[in-house]
Amino acid sequence: MNADNLRFFLQVARSGRLNEAARALEVDHTTVGRRITALERELGHRLFDRAPSGWRLTEAGEGLLPRAEAVESAVIAAYESRASTLGPLKGTVRLVTPDGFGAFLVAPRLVELRRKHPHLDVELVTATEHGSLAARHFDIAVTLERPAPRSVRYRVLATYDLRLYATDDYLAGAPPLRTLPDLRDHTLIWYVDALLTVAPLRLASSLPPEQKVAIQTNNITGHWLAARSGLGIAPLPAYLGETDASLKTVLTEQFSARGTYWLVVPRDLERLRRVVVVEEFLREIVTANPYLADDSSPWN
Repeated sequence: MNADNLRFFLQVARSGRLNEAARALEVDHTTVGRRITALERELGHRLFDRAPSGWRLTEAGEGLLPRAEAVESAVIAAYESRASTLGPLKGTVRLVTPDGFGAFLVAPRLVELRRKHPHLDVELVTATEHGSLAARHFDIAVTLERPAPRSVRYRVLATYDLRLYATDDYLAGAPPLRTLPDLRDHTLIWYVDALLTVAPLRLASSLPPEQKVAIQTNNITGHWLAARSGLGIAPLPAYLGETDASLKTVLTEQFSARGTYWLVVPRDLERLRRVVVVEEFLREIVTANPYLADDSSPWN
């Protein structure tokens, strides 16, 4: 068996397309196809279902994936172990986070990580939905939901409060707002529940009956910008809303929600030095923020 074929298998599994895998591997697509066919012949199983929409792993392919990742991790660890004795930390870490956490907590502090490790490259991918977590397209992830335990380790990274915010100018020109039912007379900026795949953000049940939502977006940056422009009332994490002087908390006693950030690391990557460094960086972010509750729960 040619173990190098596993490298081609992993790239196709992660990209889902032959041409994209070929570009990443810097070969032509016929070479990738030939390698996959050779691997399937050696194993005696079809590893992918080929379709115009992309290549999807079969049951046999799903079974091979964690084993191939373990081989990849062992090779990376071997090179990294040698490199760590020869010079500074190098390599690339892909970090996937929800948009609020990534844009407002991670991105502003990447300069600190860069100063400590100038040769370490970070790919920060922000997304509310879980598409980026499929087929393990990450080295470290922060999620809003407890992940499935398949091939990963996870623990609670932090908890945060979700509150309602608006500007003084908006509130001055809007009807009185004293109780939750009063929201029916206000412009509400909310999540698009029909498109939202993350259960903890489906907050429609916390609203008054027959509540009309005027503006809907699944992006926290959109919520924040819309609210601070004076458009209406939006749900925001306290670490964002409380640090913006243009915003004011409303209905503090009547509305509150608690969110959880989970830290996720593939089992085969957890000991890599660059992954450990970024993990520690994330924990430092949480510890330094007064609106995030640190959680020292053990790994699962």
